[in-house]
Amino acid sequence: MNNNTAHVHKIPLDHRDSKRTFAVVAAILAVLIFSVVYLEISFIDMLMGLPSFVMFFFEKFFPPNAENIQQYIPAVIDTLGYAVISTYISTIIAFIFGILISENTNKFKTLRVITRGFVSILRNIPFIIWGALLIYIFGIGGIVGVLALILVTIGFLSKSYAESIDEISGDKLEALRANGSSYLQILFHGVIPQFVPAWINWTLFAFEINVRASAVLGLVGAGGIGVLIDTNINLFKYGEAITIIAVVVLIILLTELVTNSIRKRFVY
Repeated sequence: MNNNTAHVHKIPLDHRDSKRTFAVVAAILAVLIFSVVYLEISFIDMLMGLPSFVMFFFEKFFPPNAENIQQYIPAVIDTLGYAVISTYISTIIAFIFGILISENTNKFKTLRVITRGFVSILRNIPFIIWGALLIYIFGIGGIVGVLALILVTIGFLSKSYAESIDEISGDKLEALRANGSSYLQILFHGVIPQFVPAWINWTLFAFEINVRASAVLGLVGAGGIGVLIDTNINLFKYGEAITIIAVVVLIILLTELVTNSIRKRFVY
């Protein structure tokens, strides 16, 4: 190779980016160390206790007891029913909130901010807390589980819907406005057709979350199959408890299988 034509290309390094990255990593490590020290977390104790946990789990929970598995069917139906009802109702309400939050469909900033704040409150309170609070109002029962899931799902879907509506191309919307289309015409001919794939995707994702959450809500007395898990563990019937947990896992896996199939057909 001719040395006169050989060139060495050097990639310039931005020392400011390197320092910034180092500072971020150092800050994360500092927060981690502080949390461990403040909470007095002992990883040695955790490792020492792990064999005892494994022994307890296999001694108490195995073999599974499936003698009463037919009695779980009503609870399974209840759990799926809570997820279906809460997702259905939340989808309708969240779509309205999503329209009010999105800049593409709501030009009134004050209304957007108020709606976004309300939705943030619903979204940031965990469903298990909603369930515990609603029990004091309605008592133990399925209505508590449904309401708790509706409140949280409205918060989650409203934000997700709004972000998807914001991502819709404004060219078609501007063209409709320029042609003198009314607000409803813009909504039904410009926004909704482009929003449908995202709507299906987010709604199916919310349904998956609600199936899992409806099982957990039973642990606070909100109905569903979680009540059976809590009851059997409290009665030291660990064999039945692990069978019910296996049923819950099976339900979740089947739900994901069905929703993924729907996504492949209608979204992707």
